[in-house]
Amino acid sequence: MITVNPVTPDFVAEIGDVDLSRPLSAADIADIKQAFWKFAVLIFPEQALSAENHIAFAEQFGPVEADRVLDTKSGPNRVDTRFSDVSNLDATGKIWSEDSRKRMYKAANKLWHSDSSFRHRPGLCSLLYAHTVAPVGGQTEFADQRAAWDALPEAMKRRLEGLIAEHSIATSRRLSGFADFTEEEGRRMSYAPQLLVRTLPETGRRTLYVAAHAGRIFGMPDADGQALINELIAHVTRRQFVHSHRWRPKDLVMWDNRCTLHRGMDYDDLRWVRDMRRTTVSDIANSCEQEGVALPV
Repeated sequence: MITVNPVTPDFVAEIGDVDLSRPLSAADIADIKQAFWKFAVLIFPEQALSAENHIAFAEQFGPVEADRVLDTKSGPNRVDTRFSDVSNLDATGKIWSEDSRKRMYKAANKLWHSDSSFRHRPGLCSLLYAHTVAPVGGQTEFADQRAAWDALPEAMKRRLEGLIAEHSIATSRRLSGFADFTEEEGRRMSYAPQLLVRTLPETGRRTLYVAAHAGRIFGMPDADGQALINELIAHVTRRQFVHSHRWRPKDLVMWDNRCTLHRGMDYDDLRWVRDMRRTTVSDIANSCEQEGVALPV
């Protein structure tokens, strides 16, 4: 039987007495899911996982994404496409160069975001596994969009109901200074409508759903929509809603993309090796479709 050790009363818990490298019982899977729906961020320490172990556990929550935006023709992949390579390593396993295209593209990971909100069928959850961690820096911060929604004034809640934002990975990359997409990458890039406020079906909790990928709000002037998105992100990431995770080798951390934001913190990426690999599980449908809201034209 697993143990659930809350880090905070209802946001972030550490799960013990489980070995994810072995098949799990139906009871253990059910208990992990129950903990996940409650806490939204789960930490599994000391997990010796192969790539297949990692994938097998992720698939307990749904289908694993396999397509990537960054053009594989610009260089070979270090890991297979079921994983996002959250490292500072090139295809040969060496630390990337200062002018590495991959380095410039991944700079946007330092912005508050939700994985794959830019896809029509966005991310349900992500699972990030630490092979090697930097000795200084490199934490991941998580923000609870459920608690942030609860703390909003009623007038703001009424204002936000039914609003739809357009999410694109190009939006967050522009914010971080990257705009050098190839023609092939441009064809693969998606623009997705997502509700600003959504309901989590497992608990019925309402939550904000904003991210650095959100660039405008349908039905509002662009400047006003961007200002509202910025205001909401600033609210969600206030200190009382944020937890910072300091990584240890063999940590697996999973989070609910529907109701959390996260960002990677700085470290000396030209000195220290940081080798992490992430799977992202797709949600069942677009956020608008899940709540019966008509998609914008």
